[in-house]
Amino acid sequence: MKRYIAWLLLVLFLAAFGRNAAAEQKVVSILHVNDFHGFAEPYRPFGSEDFLGGIAALAFEVDRIRAQGPTLLVSAGDMIQGNNWANLFFGESVVELMNEMRFDAMALGNHEFDFGLDVLRKRISEAQFPVLGANVEGLDLIRPYVVKEIQGVRIAFIGLVTEDVPVTTHPRNVPGLSFLPVVSSVEKNLELLRGKADIVIVLSHIGHAADRDLAAKVTGLTAIIGGHSHTRVLQPVVINNTIVLQAWEHGKALGRLDLYVEDLKVVRAEGRLIDIRPLPETPDTAVTRLVKKYSERVDARLDEPVGEALVDLDGENVRSRETNLGNFITDIIRKTAMTDAAIIGGGSIRTSIKKGKILMKHVYAVSPFNNYVVGVRLTGRQIREALEHGLSAIEDGAGRFPQVSGMSFAYSRTAAVGARIRDLTIAGRPAEADREYTVATDDFLAAGGDGYKAFGEAVRSSKDFTNVGGTLKGEKLVYSNSGKWERDVIIDYIREVKQVSPVVEGRIREVKD
Repeated sequence: MKRYIAWLLLVLFLAAFGRNAAAEQKVVSILHVNDFHGFAEPYRPFGSEDFLGGIAALAFEVDRIRAQGPTLLVSAGDMIQGNNWANLFFGESVVELMNEMRFDAMALGNHEFDFGLDVLRKRISEAQFPVLGANVEGLDLIRPYVVKEIQGVRIAFIGLVTEDVPVTTHPRNVPGLSFLPVVSSVEKNLELLRGKADIVIVLSHIGHAADRDLAAKVTGLTAIIGGHSHTRVLQPVVINNTIVLQAWEHGKALGRLDLYVEDLKVVRAEGRLIDIRPLPETPDTAVTRLVKKYSERVDARLDEPVGEALVDLDGENVRSRETNLGNFITDIIRKTAMTDAAIIGGGSIRTSIKKGKILMKHVYAVSPFNNYVVGVRLTGRQIREALEHGLSAIEDGAGRFPQVSGMSFAYSRTAAVGARIRDLTIAGRPAEADREYTVATDDFLAAGGDGYKAFGEAVRSSKDFTNVGGTLKGEKLVYSNSGKWERDVIIDYIREVKQVSPVVEGRIREVKD
């Protein structure tokens, strides 16, 4: 009897211990970045005198948090292209940096494709972390998801990229690839992960508004860590029991998501942003040495003065209004192509230039894409259609927002999409729907990039149209110089005039209906 009672007490003790152990709360921190675009060094955004960002400071913060407890570090895409620190090395510098910082996973962003598939495959093969794209078909080396086990908790990350990749990068960069609907892709992989993961997080490069929509449509997600829209989400939202986050851009903030887990279930989730500022004293670490190594190589190639800016050139607000830098660039390409007007997407302008000496590297940072100047014949109706498209997603800060030269217009953002333009003038006169005008742009828009169908349809309708190796030809093209990048055209102009001081002239005016 005594032996039976002792055995019973032991069973009860072990059962109680098991319940307590199962109920033990674990905390896992998920650190995240997005839209880094190779901005390894601190910089001053337009209108600010304070330096922000700096990957050495961000890496220091990551290490500090790692020392406190279980931590994973992930990216929601657009890492390897953008700043000279990345572009001059086709993203190799960024992958080396991410390896050094021990990233756990990364989702593809649309700009990962900008150097073409051969380069992208090389970068993926160099990465010591999985690169994810659950809705991408036709690209080897990537995975739809990865499962990381930490403290006995299995955390799955599903990667997503915008379905619009074929129009947000040059079509020549994505031959043979398919970009599937995001909702069905997530649902498919959730089913595949059944029994393999306790927590599922989406690393999403589709934009904050689309992330919110995804959270509303799909159940079973703990979090959506986003990118693409460069949104500074200070207060994460919870939709359908899914927390939706995003960590701004350029390494100016580090996102932190703390998951409190009991019995392999998340009982509480807290998300916030940690502002990143340059460290008072730069520590001698592998990351700082790596940043310095590539920065010195950039300076050796591009630290050459080309002219002087007498005013700050605004590249920060090009997705929402007319800016002096937008005017400056469109004026240059209109003059180069000798056309009536010019239109470019604001998203092609990637940063500002501060008042003072202009170095070659500043222009390369403003215009990092390998695009060249094209002149196209368009009717007044087609130009209006193009501008309407450019204004169709102004609420989302889309890169299609137009910067223009040789034309002016007013618009109402509260009007229906497709009917926002007011008072369009071209070459100083009201636009005539059936009259043909010449319009300068870049080969990206001329090929229909960023959804500019009016350009793409006009070019493809050209007699004797060809597109060989990305070089456009046809009778609707009045100018096409694929032998010189747009940034070099800009540099040549600055060298010629020596000093620049463009202004905002009222080419684009917002009105209220």
